[in-house]
Amino acid sequence: MNSGRLYKLQHFIPWTRRKIYYLMVISAIPTALFYFFELKWLAIPWVPVALVGTAAAFIAGFRNTQTYNRLWEARQIWGAITNSSRTWGIMVKDMVRDVDAATEKALHQTLIYRHFAWLTALRFQLRESRAWENVKTRSYNREYLKYYSVPEWEGNLEEELKKYLSAEELSFILKKKNRAAQILALQSAQLRALNEEGKISDLNYVEMSALLKDLYEQQGKSERIKNFPYPRQFASINVMFVYLLSIILPLGFLNEFSKIGAEYVWLTIPIGVIVGWVFFTLEQIGESTENPFEGSANDVPISSMSRGIEIDLRDMLGEDNLPAALTANSNNILM
Repeated sequence: MNSGRLYKLQHFIPWTRRKIYYLMVISAIPTALFYFFELKWLAIPWVPVALVGTAAAFIAGFRNTQTYNRLWEARQIWGAITNSSRTWGIMVKDMVRDVDAATEKALHQTLIYRHFAWLTALRFQLRESRAWENVKTRSYNREYLKYYSVPEWEGNLEEELKKYLSAEELSFILKKKNRAAQILALQSAQLRALNEEGKISDLNYVEMSALLKDLYEQQGKSERIKNFPYPRQFASINVMFVYLLSIILPLGFLNEFSKIGAEYVWLTIPIGVIVGWVFFTLEQIGESTENPFEGSANDVPISSMSRGIEIDLRDMLGEDNLPAALTANSNNILM
C-alpha cells in the first residue's frame, strides 16, 4: 500500500513509459503519411472516434469501480480480522481459567501464539502467485518491485511458524494443504478439551467457538478474492477498446487539425499521446488494483496489519519485548 500523499512523477511516468512509446509511434506514422505522402484518406470524421472513446471510457470506468470494490472489500475483511483477533485475545485472557497461575498463563500464551500462526499461514497463502496476477508477469510491475520488498516472498513459512507452534503441531501443519484452516481446527480441538476439563465454561465455550467460526468466514472471504479473478471477459474487452481507440485517435485528430492548416497536423502526435495516455493509464491502474493480495504496491498491507495484531495481543499477555511495527519504506510503500 502506498501511504504517501501521491505517487511521485518519477515513479508514475516510467511505470507507463511503454504505453507512451507505443502512442508516439502509433500517432507519428499516420501523421507522416498524411503530411509527406498526402494520404488524405487517413483522416476520418470525429464521430466514430467519439463513439469508440465513449465506449472505452465507460468500460474503463466500470472496471476501475469494480477493482476498487475488490480492494475495499479486502481491506474490510482484514479490518474484521483485526477486530476479531483483539476479541480473541480478550476472550482467552478472561474466559480460560486454571487454578494454577503458571498453567493458566501457559494456556493463554498457547492459544494466542497459535492465533499468530494462523495469521502467518494465511498471509503466506494469500501472497502465493496465481496465473492471472500481474505483479510478476507485467514488466512495468516487475520493475517497480525494486522500490519495496514483500515479507512473505523473502521469508520462510516454516521458520515463521516455529515461533508460534510446538514442534509436534508444526510438523502436523506443514503436511497440510490449507495450513491456516488446519490451525483454526487445532484451536477448536483445544477449546473442546479445555471445556471438557472445566477450564472453559459452557457459555464461554460457545462464544469462543463462534469467534473461530467468524475467523473461518473471514479467511474464506479472503480466499474468494484471491482465487476468483476479476472476470476475464471484462478485462479483455477493456484492453481491446483502449487499443482500438489508440489506433483511430490520430486519424480523427488529423481530420480536425488539417482544417486549421497543413502544418498543424503535427499536433496530432502530442495530443494523441496525451489523450491515449489517459485511457491506457486508467486501464493499467485497474489492472494493478484488481488483485489486492498479489504483492503489489497497491495491496492491502496484510503483513503490517498482522504485525499490529501481534503487538496488541502480546501486550495483552503482559510481554515487554514487543516486536516493532512495520512501517512504510522510503518510497512510502507499506506491505
